[in-house]
Amino acid sequence: MEFESEDAARKFYSEYARRLGFVVRVMQRRRSGIDGRTLARRLGCNKQGFSPNNRTIVGPGPDKKPRPSAREGCKATILVKMDKSGKWVVTRFEKDHNHPLVVTASGFSSSGDKDKKIEELTKELEHQDHLCATYREKLVSFMNSIEEQTEELASKIQLIVDNVRKVESEVQNFSRRR
Repeated sequence: MEFESEDAARKFYSEYARRLGFVVRVMQRRRSGIDGRTLARRLGCNKQGFSPNNRTIVGPGPDKKPRPSAREGCKATILVKMDKSGKWVVTRFEKDHNHPLVVTASGFSSSGDKDKKIEELTKELEHQDHLCATYREKLVSFMNSIEEQTEELASKIQLIVDNVRKVESEVQNFSRRR
């Protein structure tokens, strides 16, 4: 197959992937050493290869959750190269996938990865809601405690003021008698 541009080849493969039930990942590009323009591009299934690193921890803090790699060693790929005429030509095409493909009206999986992510986010939201409720209870309890102590302190201060006035009155009465 031939395409007028790299972008046209990418759009074709992305549409093909959507119809078949997989997601495209842009994998490699070869550039000209002279002017830096792209001479070849390799696109493939997003489950192609294996994860280049073992980062399985998500997010800061002690509640880190393991994240499984989406890569399963799939070999599905297409390689397009620019020929001398400027057209982009398919030079390699591997259509076989080693995992199930999921086709829906939108071209995306209606189960699996999306549902897992929604479930994870729902659980995280419930956990955060629970934490908020706990913090709210603690804050209300703290504010009530402050209010009680403020009232207690105000009554003690009033008692001190009353006692000082009483002592001042007694001192004045004693001074007049002399």
